[in-house]
Amino acid sequence: MFIGYMRVSKSDGSQSVDLQRDALIAAGVVPGHIYEDHASGRLDDRPGLTAMLKALREGDTLVVWKLDRLGRNLRHLINTVHDLTQRGIGFKVLTGHGASIDTTTPAGKLVFGIFAALAEFERELISERTKAGLASARARGRKGGAPFKMTPAKVRLAMAAMGQPGTKVSELCEELDVTRQTLYRHVGPDGSLREDGRKLLEGRRKQLNGS
Repeated sequence: MFIGYMRVSKSDGSQSVDLQRDALIAAGVVPGHIYEDHASGRLDDRPGLTAMLKALREGDTLVVWKLDRLGRNLRHLINTVHDLTQRGIGFKVLTGHGASIDTTTPAGKLVFGIFAALAEFERELISERTKAGLASARARGRKGGAPFKMTPAKVRLAMAAMGQPGTKVSELCEELDVTRQTLYRHVGPDGSLREDGRKLLEGRRKQLNGS
């Protein structure tokens, strides 16, 4: 059985799935077996995709209009199709750069294997560059990794806000641009200063005092 999936990036109705739907139906997908999402491909929350993956059974073939309709990125795409293959489910792309992919055929499997190899090569290159960058930073006396998002000013704002009964933690985290975990590492639910917050403020005081 053919199962179709289509996606457009905007949920406000300004983009239509008609072109994708027509192509899927022309390829033999029954309209009642087509799932859709109106969301960015970068988002994890795609109910249509989740329902479609659950509906697929061994022997089915997932059909998409273009390769980028399915995966958030190359890694997500490779992992998704690999999982489908393990379940005995085929994958077919109708048009675009991935139009030669049809894992129900030997040639299509070969093409997708090349995609997977390129993805693995890309991951290894990124890993090597990251390790080299960290080693170079350590050699110059710097510690690697991303800087902390929490700052002394944000800690003080968080202390004041967390002490107020009407404060919504989710909104505060969004305003400060930090995760809930980061917030609670620095400030308690009652606005009290925690160990990480104390260290951050003490470090700032030492900088100001020139010590």
